[in-house]
Amino acid sequence: MSPFGTATRSPGGCAVSSGRRRCFLRSLSLLLLLAVTWGAGGSLADDPGPVIVATIASSINPVTADFLSSVIERAEKETATLLVVELDTPGGLDTAMRQMVQEIIRTPVPVAVYVSPSGARAASAGVLITLAADIAAMAPGTNIGAAHPVGMGGGGMDNTMAKKVENDAAAYARSLAEKKGRNGEWAEMAVRESASLTETDAKKKNVIDLIAPSLSALLTAVDGRVIEKNGKTITLRTKDASVTRIPMGLRHRVLSALADPNIAYILMMIGIYGIFFELSNPGAVFPGVVGGIALILGFYSLQTLSASYAGFLLIALALILFILEIKIASHGALTIGGIISLVLGSLMLFRSSVDPYLRISWGVILAMVGISAAFFGTVVTLAVRSQLRKPETGPEGLIGETGEAMGDFTGKGKVFVVGELWDAECPFPLRKGDKVTVVQRKEMTLVVKPQEMSR
Repeated sequence: MSPFGTATRSPGGCAVSSGRRRCFLRSLSLLLLLAVTWGAGGSLADDPGPVIVATIASSINPVTADFLSSVIERAEKETATLLVVELDTPGGLDTAMRQMVQEIIRTPVPVAVYVSPSGARAASAGVLITLAADIAAMAPGTNIGAAHPVGMGGGGMDNTMAKKVENDAAAYARSLAEKKGRNGEWAEMAVRESASLTETDAKKKNVIDLIAPSLSALLTAVDGRVIEKNGKTITLRTKDASVTRIPMGLRHRVLSALADPNIAYILMMIGIYGIFFELSNPGAVFPGVVGGIALILGFYSLQTLSASYAGFLLIALALILFILEIKIASHGALTIGGIISLVLGSLMLFRSSVDPYLRISWGVILAMVGISAAFFGTVVTLAVRSQLRKPETGPEGLIGETGEAMGDFTGKGKVFVVGELWDAECPFPLRKGDKVTVVQRKEMTLVVKPQEMSR
């Protein structure tokens, strides 16, 4: 210490103090950086994933099942908070429905099935898809139910088989409903008795979880909801999540359109016409190519629908009869048989006992049968007229023609007919310039008679 009590600074004192300050500042900066990094990391970790929305407004078939599978795959890649399936379906194939249900149950992404918009329905297979969802919601003015199974394919089921199918579907529906804590008794009734409910009754009977007038209202309503998914508890955070809609691609839209029974029927008719024109005009190529493609597409459509084998065989028989008509002179009998076969096959192709969406509309049937009847009827009429018409060329074409005697003769002489000079025979006397009518041809000689005798 100095006499005045001030601290004695060592030669290195200043360096020691500066080093401490620098160490303090570096430590403070590091703490601030860690705090900012932790806060940002925490906010990123808490940021919810997107809400994926897909719309299925068609029958349940292999195309819609493949579309849902692709949407679920994308939702998994994007770690979506929720997948919303906007559903409006009259029902469809059991195999496609079960594939969709399995995908909904398997995926780790929570799935909400939202029956919308107003006026939509979840009927038949749509009921089970809704019951399988983690969240089942409906818009106002919608309905759900009528899940009784129907026979698919050629012909109906006998009583034993129908009962087996019904029991299987009822047990499956009850199982799906009870797995999600919903009304298993009503689910079974929907299968056995084709029971249906409005959205209000469905909410009261614990068939669905909530009623939402819009997608945004649905996302607000489920925000914070806790669900069980594959043994894990998930809290939904959908209020501030971004919404991504995934529309059907061109491939799925085209294939889905082909699953319409009216489209399938029209394609088959185009195929029949194409094959007919190709066989009636060999080498035209274009009708055959178009007809072949249309038939193949028609066959693809039939495999997704409730097509009757008897109806298909009758339409095939109509095609055979139309083809034979151009090969055999039946004077229209084969065409009439083909039209009758076509009408019966059209009526039987999709059985009337199944859902209306699996049947051909009467308008399409009448239009196609009418066009077919008019076309082939015209062809037959023209063919009959051509056979009844007096020949205009060849040996028979001279019969009935008028000419002029070139000189006086009885028996044999010369006549001028259709611009040509012919040898002629006439049992009656003729004078030069007399008008004659041809009644027969004997090789290069015409048999004639005076024209006044022909009146």
